[in-house]
Amino acid sequence: MKRTLILTFSGLSSLALIILYLLWANPSPGIIWQVRIPRLVLTLLTGMSLAAIGSVYQLMLANPLAEPYVLGISSGAAFGSILFASIGLLVLRPLGGFLGALFTMLLVWRLAQKNGSFDRARLIIAGVIVGMFFSSAISLMMYLKREDTVLILGTLMGNLGRIFSYAEYRFFLVLSAIILILLIWLFLKSRALDIMSSGDLYAASVGIEVHKLRQQIFFITSLIVGIIVSYAGIIGFVGLITPHIMRLMGFSNQKSIYPGSLFFGASFLLAADFLAKNLSGIELPVGVITAAIGCPFFIYLLLRK
Repeated sequence: MKRTLILTFSGLSSLALIILYLLWANPSPGIIWQVRIPRLVLTLLTGMSLAAIGSVYQLMLANPLAEPYVLGISSGAAFGSILFASIGLLVLRPLGGFLGALFTMLLVWRLAQKNGSFDRARLIIAGVIVGMFFSSAISLMMYLKREDTVLILGTLMGNLGRIFSYAEYRFFLVLSAIILILLIWLFLKSRALDIMSSGDLYAASVGIEVHKLRQQIFFITSLIVGIIVSYAGIIGFVGLITPHIMRLMGFSNQKSIYPGSLFFGASFLLAADFLAKNLSGIELPVGVITAAIGCPFFIYLLLRK
């Protein structure tokens, strides 16, 4: 009953937030349809994806710090996206983001191997190291290609204010549909992930192909992160704190945490983007707002547990 009330209240709050997001400052119909609705779709999709992947990683790796940013996947996707844009392949930025994310995940996976077996603790350390490497590579690109500084900064700090052409928007909607299908696939693996959290040996004993499933999840999440980062840039903390908020609300298994994370992640990022646009006289990068909210929350978790 308590969870139902929480979800109902959250749903009504999110609906009010969407209306406020679209109609704030009394925009013209053209602005609503051409600017605000595409931005709304990108914001909701980004929040859903990052939060959902964060919940999957934290459970699969049995680590409360696991999320795309911490594992270095976001940095790798950003590097691939920026690289494609810098050589004139703007339309193929999602492909560059996916290739960068996939290469990063394969590299981190390889570094996480210990004596031929998968080591969860090494994965986090490898992710941090690889993420730092790609961040340095992006900084070098920004120094060498100063004409792309605005593009690179937007990718590094998170930018949901992308202006789509008609053709780009149709392509983005196709990719959005693909992401939604992949998010549904991840939800269908909730029971297997709950079992895997008890250990690989136990999961294998009940018929789960642990190694194969983990590879599939890493591949699919790399695809999602690559697409998201190519459009929205690197946005931290959404995937980190959202699953923890769901657990604090009393949700205990992945079948309830995952949809809750989808829902709350979208609402959280929507609220953060609204603040980024209207908090001061200039539009702030949304990554600044998520970090300003996420850091104190993370300190609270650290002190609480």
